[in-house]
Amino acid sequence: MTASMVSVCTSASKAATRGTGPARASVPSAYPSFASYVRARQPVLLRTARSLTANPSDAEDLLQTALTKTYVAWDRIEDHRALDGYVRRALLNTRTSQWRKRKVDEFACDELPEPDVVLAGDPAEQQVLRDAMWRAIMKLPTRQRAMVVLRYYEDLSEVQTAEVLGVSVGTVKSAVSRALGKLREDPELTPVR
Repeated sequence: MTASMVSVCTSASKAATRGTGPARASVPSAYPSFASYVRARQPVLLRTARSLTANPSDAEDLLQTALTKTYVAWDRIEDHRALDGYVRRALLNTRTSQWRKRKVDEFACDELPEPDVVLAGDPAEQQVLRDAMWRAIMKLPTRQRAMVVLRYYEDLSEVQTAEVLGVSVGTVKSAVSRALGKLREDPELTPVR
């Protein structure tokens, strides 16, 4: 807060306590100025604000907004003994307005956007498995090896694999089936199963 703001707030607070009409003169003020009210009641009002929000910084902002509203209405508040109630109502109304105006960044959907967590095993064991798989694939005849690599490592469909190799889809199906049978029987891959 700058020095000019402090002097403006202090002078406005003094003007508010002097009163501007007959209604003001008839009610004794429990607090001679807005500044004295804030100094006296801030800890209690801050506890109320903290009960309305989870974040302490948001609670301070909420109280600041409510006190600003109270300051603006200082001249209109007839009974200064009820100031706590006025500020609490301002806190509640402000918090309700913030809640209603908040931007919703989350939307309900059928599928979770996060990928499933895959627990990674020991990298050394994974490398041993890859090496064993490649050694087993290298034992296959050239044509079967090409079909297995295109079908499972390159993730091509049976039709695409047949087009790349210039053979029929039936040839791809039977050759891949025989190759998978040989891989199942490979002694290096037995511990994996």
